Amino acid sequence: MSHDFYITDVFTEQPYAGNQLGTLVDAADISAAEMQAIAREFNFAETTFVVGGDLANGFDVRIFTPLMELPFAGHPTLGTAFVIRNSLLKTEAPIITLNLGVGKIPVAFSEDGIGWMTQKSPVFGETISVEAIAEELGLEKMDIDSKFPVQFVSTGLQFLLVPVTSEAALKKAKCRGGFLSDGYFVFCTGGYNEHQSIQARMFGAALGVVEDPATGSANGCLASYLVEHSYLGNQQIDIAVGQGYEIGRPSQLYLRASKIDDVFDIKVGGRVRIVASGDWHGN
Repeated sequence: MSHDFYITDVFTEQPYAGNQLGTLVDAADISAAEMQAIAREFNFAETTFVVGGDLANGFDVRIFTPLMELPFAGHPTLGTAFVIRNSLLKTEAPIITLNLGVGKIPVAFSEDGIGWMTQKSPVFGETISVEAIAEELGLEKMDIDSKFPVQFVSTGLQFLLVPVTSEAALKKAKCRGGFLSDGYFVFCTGGYNEHQSIQARMFGAALGVVEDPATGSANGCLASYLVEHSYLGNQQIDIAVGQGYEIGRPSQLYLRASKIDDVFDIKVGGRVRIVASGDWHGN
């Protein structure tokens, strides 16, 4: 039996950039084992499967990397919501809700074409020493920005947030083995263009992704970290982040976040482009 599929570029201002996503929209009859095989066949950072649901109650979606199923990931959430809205439903509904492993995640679409995910409240974990993270990423101790912690953060999927002192340090970082974390999100101030306030890289070999061009879940963790530690000077942000430039997939993500009376509001946004569609024949 064939299934309709779409390939999208997510978190991009232009075609053939951002993070690639494969989505099968009528996947209720596909087993978990075959979903995993299809994700390996696409070999994108993630592939999604719409297995049920509707506009009123939300759409049931499963997310797979080439190696495993995930309860949540950012660019698959945004890309899948875009496909459901624009290609499956052909609607102008302002909000598409996905039912994921972490619960319901709403995606709101604004008139300027940006889709906004509201992410779960962050959980801040342990901190890691400068010495340990420098060795793990092939950096010098002076490359790590010691004014801020190297810290685990999760809004549904955990990453180790690593502030570095410069673009030079960001560019020379590399993941040596994944001993400290499944996912490392390395960042510094400044952008790859005049619209961006932060530039970042994500290494996730343990997740089946050596380096990810645009990571919505990690950027949700970043937004939480920025307001928790007043990284940009206050506990409210409205910024753009650049990612993926080092691997030829330039991406731009938008972060809006605040912390008021210990209550977080975390939103990650971006644009999506459909670049291909067709029939998935499988076996």
